[in-house]
Amino acid sequence: MIDAVTYILLFFIYSFIGWLMEVILVFLENHKVVNRGFLIGPYCPIYGCGCLLIIILLKKYMSSYLELFFMSILICSILEYTTSYIMEKLFHARWWDYSDKKFNINGRICLETMIPFGLLGSLMTCIVNPFFVNKLSLIPNIWLNIIATILCIIFIIDLIISFNIINSFKKEIVKVDVDRTEEFSKRVRTILNQRGFLHKRLIKAFPNLKTSREVLLEIQKKINDAIAKIDNKKIVK
Repeated sequence: MIDAVTYILLFFIYSFIGWLMEVILVFLENHKVVNRGFLIGPYCPIYGCGCLLIIILLKKYMSSYLELFFMSILICSILEYTTSYIMEKLFHARWWDYSDKKFNINGRICLETMIPFGLLGSLMTCIVNPFFVNKLSLIPNIWLNIIATILCIIFIIDLIISFNIINSFKKEIVKVDVDRTEEFSKRVRTILNQRGFLHKRLIKAFPNLKTSREVLLEIQKKINDAIAKIDNKKIVK
């Protein structure tokens, strides 16, 4: 039976692993080291939350790799979609967008990321998590409590600082949206690039940042283009 402190430490372990994977993927694609994620520290909480949900909810599927695979996809997809939706509503920005990918749902999730989530979720549940739980069980409880407490304090401080930084994005986005001009995201990035290091870090972490208005305009343009194509076909006939 896993106790609360172990769950907390597992959350930080998987958050760090998720952050590391993101950094490596960006490096392989752009040959640049970028501190990914909303937070300043080396962790992406969405990975930690996803892994804990899989660990807690999918215990009964461990005997069936196929079921575990598809259930991992389901949980991770719901989490990613929900996170994208909430973040957009809170800060009026689309932080990642899969609209250019095939088999996407509202640009928030896509098949290209869902399949790796299923594979990684299955691997984590069957091999990686038992390894970490076993290693953590060898550490005295007092040290586990101390480590978990320190990490939680650092995490909370990071959340407060990062929330204030992201909130400044919202303020600039609201100003730009009021102008009703084009290239909203470009203008927001230009403004925030003139600020401190932490603002620039967030821009680098999310190079494809779009305001909600910009996303809506892109959707409207696609709809108009589709209607125009249909009308042209009717005229040709």
